[in-house]
This record gives sequence, C-alpha cells and structure tokens, in this order.
Amino acid sequence: MELEPSQPTSARWLDSLPEQARRHLPPAVWAYVHAGAREGTSTAEATAAWRDVRFRTRVLRDGGEPDLGTRILGHGFTSPLGVAPTAMQPVVHAQGERGMARGAEAAGCLHVVSSNAGTPFADLGARHWWLQAYLPPDREDFLPVAVAAAAAGATALVLTVDTPYPGTKYAADEADWTGIDLSWWRVNYPRRDPEGALWKAVTADDVGWLGESTGLPVVVKGVLRGDDALRAVEAGAAAVYVSNHGGRQLDRSVSTARALPEVIEAVGDRTEVYVDGGVRSGLDALAALALGARAVFLGRPALQALAVDGARGVERLLSELSAELADALALAGCRRPEEAPDLLPAAGTAGR
Repeated sequence: MELEPSQPTSARWLDSLPEQARRHLPPAVWAYVHAGAREGTSTAEATAAWRDVRFRTRVLRDGGEPDLGTRILGHGFTSPLGVAPTAMQPVVHAQGERGMARGAEAAGCLHVVSSNAGTPFADLGARHWWLQAYLPPDREDFLPVAVAAAAAGATALVLTVDTPYPGTKYAADEADWTGIDLSWWRVNYPRRDPEGALWKAVTADDVGWLGESTGLPVVVKGVLRGDDALRAVEAGAAAVYVSNHGGRQLDRSVSTARALPEVIEAVGDRTEVYVDGGVRSGLDALAALALGARAVFLGRPALQALAVDGARGVERLLSELSAELADALALAGCRRPEEAPDLLPAAGTAGR
C-alpha cells in the first residue's frame, strides 16, 4: 500500500540539527551564528526560494547509478557539496576547524576555512581546502596569511567582496559573552586586526592583485548580479561564488536562488559558479545544480553539525545530504550533477 504524501516514512536527522545545536551552544554563540542582518528578512527567505524551483524529470533512459563526482577548480571531489567559510568554530566545538576539516574530507567534500579561524593552518591536517579572505585596509598584511595557508595545503583563495564592514545584527549583547574565550580570533594573522578593521571596500583591482601576489586562484564570493560577475571574471577571478553572506550583510538582499540564474547567464561557460545560502536538503542542492551551479556550499548547517558531534557530525551532514542529492538525481533521470541544468522548465513556461 502506498503512503499518503503527507505521511513521512521516517524522521530526518537533518531536520533535528538546529534544535540539537541550540542545546549544545552557549546562548550568545547560538544567537550570533543564526542572526541575520537587521530584520532577518533575507535569512528567512533563503530556503523557501530553493523550494520554488521545479524540475522536468527525464525518462526512458538507462543512466546507471548516480555518480556525484565533481571537479572544482581542477580538483576532484566525491560530491558537489561543500562547507562554506564560517567563524566561531572553536567555540562551537572543541575540535574547531580541525573537526570541520576532518568531517568534510571524510565525506569527500571541499571546505573553505575562514580567515577569522582560531586554528593554525598547519594544524588542520587537510589536503585540498580553500582559504576565505577578508582583506585588511593595508592589503600587504594579508600576504603572510595567504603564504601560510598555501604552505599548509590551501589551493585557492575565496575573496569576500560584500563586507566592507559587518552588517548590523540585533543579536546577543556584550554581557552575554562573559566567560566565552575569543582570544583565538584570527590566530593566523601575524598582527591581529582590531574590531572594525575591514573599513575598506574591495575593488576589481584587489582581485588581480591578490592572484598575482599569491599565485593562487581567486574565487570572488558575495556576487548577486550578472554585471558584477562579469567584472569579477574580467578582473581575473578563477570562479564566481553567489552569496548574500547568509543574509548577514544587507538585509532584504535578493536570495541566492533568485540571483544565480542571472549570474549564470552573464558568465556563460567563461568560469565556474558556486552558490550558498539556505540549502537544507538534497532537493535544494539539485535546484542549485539545475540553475547552473558547479558546487553548493553549506554554512549554518555545517556549524550545527559540528556543534552536535564534531567531525562525525560534519561527515554525517555531508554524507546524508549527498545521499539525498543522489536520490533526487536518479529520480530526475540524471546520472551526474552536470546533467541537472537540463531539468529546468523551458523558457516561457511556468515552474520557477
């Protein structure tokens, strides 16, 4: 007997992650990690935007078992899913960035380390990983950080371009942080930047300078427009990363699900495009792939999984989401992620 659509066959561990993480984290840390900017509108809209995407499934094909293997900037990974750069990992779990790195690698996924990390790069024990870059006002101050990252295995820099300074968040006040050690902040910087040291907007010139100065490919993160994506490519970006910073910068910014098609149309096949923001299921990931993303990154869910069970939690998160994505691909009549863009409704038809 078939079950009614409203009857789930089992509870989903992934759905329990936010509440489990809340129980593991100090209230101030929970509030900081999950806050959106201002009214939280962009943060609240993120997941629903992926759910609006509809698929045209393919039939009468014998594609075999799904294979999620993906090449991202020339390196092979087991899945197109990855971990977005996030701070606060040392206070989320004792394993900190080491746990995130081990979990991601165990699942065969790429992960991006925050430049605010509290773990020395040499202690990550990771193979292929990327470093997120916040450029200080004195750009030269970042070069020793990039050199140390490259020596420890970083294969690309993810230049965050949407944060001349942190957006306002109505989160926990300073008193709530009593007893929480933040002395590890930016441990990989020879000179720790004081709070508010990001007061200088990133320009196209910085993209070229960073690539030339470090010899590493530069991924430009924080793009929501097609013209900005083209500007990044023309400035020397190796890839473009569609992101609204988890809704933590300008509130009411367009969701990444809405921004992604414009970026894909603008850059065509000139570069790889990645995305994050609100992805909570394999179906969400399939939607991102169908819209043209090469890789799909997760931020808050990865922090939640780390909080709940360290490296094992991160591995479980990525493995379960990859299994959901494989299932969705197979049901859609696809074998590999690069076949997903054929699933979108034809132009001029309803469904997105």
